[in-house]
Amino acid sequence: MVRGSCLCGAVAFEVEGDLPAPNACHCGQCRKQSGHYWASSDVPEDRLTLTRDEGLSWFRSSENVRRGFCRLCGSFLFWDPATQPVIAVAMGAIEAPTGITLRKHIFTADKGDYYDIADGLPQE
Repeated sequence: MVRGSCLCGAVAFEVEGDLPAPNACHCGQCRKQSGHYWASSDVPEDRLTLTRDEGLSWFRSSENVRRGFCRLCGSFLFWDPATQPVIAVAMGAIEAPTGITLRKHIFTADKGDYYDIADGLPQE
């Protein structure tokens, strides 16, 4: 069982089983919402359980995607695509140790001009 929460604890969750290796998303929306690129693990929806959701709010960032965050502390927690049976969970919200490492970088053409990606991982 993997556990995680927002900064203030008003949103908490559990993931049953192991986390899939995470992606680092460099798209403009993730960078604006998180302040930099955003690392997340794509978890099958049926393996994610909210154990506390008093602070959970959703923002529809496009026609097919909503982003979950804590309205009390502002933590960006979930990226939920309506067309897929997964939900991306913020790696920063997961209790350590996670036991996994970053798998790849996505939307690298949209990355900020203030940093380089030099870790040797695949880039899409």
